[in-house]
Amino acid sequence: MKPKIVEYGLLGLLLWSPLPAASVEEWAIFVIELAAAVMAGAYVLADPKPVLNPRLPPVLKQLRPVVIAWLGFLVLQIAPLPAGLVRLIAPGSYGFRKLYAPEFGRMKFMTLSIAPSETIGAILFVAALVILGFLVLRTVTRGRQIRTILGVLVGAGAFQALYGLFELTRVAPRLLFYEKAFNLDSVTGTFVNRNHFCGYVEMIIPLALGLAIGRIRAATLGAKGVREKTLLWMTRDMLVNTLILAAAAIMALAVFLSNSRSGLAVLAFSAFLFLELWISSFSRTAFRRPWVGKAVRVVLVGVTVAVLSISVGSTIRRFARDDLLRENRPQYWSTTVAMIREFPVFGTGLGTFASAYDAYEKPSSTELRLVHAHNDYLEYAAEVGLLGAALLLGSVLYIVLSAYLAWRERRYPEARALALGGLVSIAGMGLHALTDFNLHIPANMVLFVVVLCLTLVMAYYRKS
Repeated sequence: MKPKIVEYGLLGLLLWSPLPAASVEEWAIFVIELAAAVMAGAYVLADPKPVLNPRLPPVLKQLRPVVIAWLGFLVLQIAPLPAGLVRLIAPGSYGFRKLYAPEFGRMKFMTLSIAPSETIGAILFVAALVILGFLVLRTVTRGRQIRTILGVLVGAGAFQALYGLFELTRVAPRLLFYEKAFNLDSVTGTFVNRNHFCGYVEMIIPLALGLAIGRIRAATLGAKGVREKTLLWMTRDMLVNTLILAAAAIMALAVFLSNSRSGLAVLAFSAFLFLELWISSFSRTAFRRPWVGKAVRVVLVGVTVAVLSISVGSTIRRFARDDLLRENRPQYWSTTVAMIREFPVFGTGLGTFASAYDAYEKPSSTELRLVHAHNDYLEYAAEVGLLGAALLLGSVLYIVLSAYLAWRERRYPEARALALGGLVSIAGMGLHALTDFNLHIPANMVLFVVVLCLTLVMAYYRKS
């Protein structure tokens, strides 16, 4: 029963997290943390534990020190340190307290974080995400589990798209539990921000394509002749594959009607990247003459680079237009870079961007208080410094690179298609993170961590 608690708990969390406005409220974040704690307890009490793919433990063993170092770094941010030591190793934090802390003169100890209470809250959520990633890596060991998780995600993405399309037709649209006050002319699902909605479904669309292709390849693997393959397309399994592809098409339509320029750019990039990697992988074994396969891969790489250039250029032009310049996004980024220079090593403290930014913001025409930098890379670098950002980014890149290298060697069609969907999903979010703060939205953070770890599992699926 205990393993089932983990499995069903993970599925339930993936379904629930985007519904209450992407879980941005504190109570919704607490639900995610509580669910992670319950699932962790169920895993600890489970006996026997799920049997891992023998190829995975060596990969996870090399990842463990980096993750431990990252968590240790976060604890260091909230640890009381002698004021003299803080002044020596983090002069930015010391100077900030000197300017703004009323009791500064009597402080003998202080933290590297300028707002330790906010950092503690952020650390608790990060701990929940680490637990979720750990549980995916340790408990998702069978093909049925992988397909179930992907099926639930495709269903969740299709619901978000269909619900957003439905609310677009209403005079008084809602976000399920809340009244819709922003982006009234755009599809947003249950998300407040259309870009965050796009970030969510953009992670699911490649997974849907990988799932459908993997199921098709697995079903037709032993079929011989046109008649036998035609009959396979008339089975119930192929109907399910058609529904999966239809769900991907509906999600793509919702992105188009979201009016998000960056969403469209990332969608185009993801589509071309998926096609390029799939055909490139196919060309390694499908052509008798090696030079033909190499020529195909060169052409596809060139096309992908061109599409990426267009996507990035479209995103940059988005922020060069007068209506968006009034939002002062270039100023946000330049001010965030100034914060990074002031707190280069340890940062201001995880979760403290909004608290620190007010002290560095230049006068602007807007009266709104900036909460996020609209660039996840810059915001994390400001909060955890270059050292913390290197540990965080290093962990993510290690998992992605390990999955990619394993995927390149795969010949089993289903595993190759499933892992490809995960890799493209992560790449798309990595691009979108340049211009928005999707990786500071709880529902998207939960999805990203699950997809990241599930991609590594899928890359080694049936590889023993």
